[in-house]
Amino acid sequence: MTVGFGAAGANVALDALNAAFPWIKLHTGDPGANGTANAAANATRKQVSEAAASGGASTSDDAVAWTSGEVTTTENYTHFSRWSASSAGTFGASGIVSSGSVTAGTAFSIPAGDLDQSLPLAS
Repeated sequence: MTVGFGAAGANVALDALNAAFPWIKLHTGDPGANGTANAAANATRKQVSEAAASGGASTSDDAVAWTSGEVTTTENYTHFSRWSASSAGTFGASGIVSSGSVTAGTAFSIPAGDLDQSLPLAS
């Protein structure tokens, strides 16, 4: 038996998720079921812009950047969480950040096309 999303259904779900939870927060490990574990010292959430999902996947269409003043601690960002608001709000999802090493006092950015999410498609 085949299970999972059809591509069209996954695209609709991802577009809705991205619209409802446009703010991301950085983490130094898995954010956990509530999106609050392993929070990075850099607590500034950034709003993300995504292209319409395609093939059951979505990706950022603009770079997401934190200034040197927002990066106060040397650490390694490994995950992100998605939120409904720039502070407080509701946790919606999480994902992995690649190449997240940062030094205190330096800017950090996730290039356009490098913040990805996908849903399992039926095979």
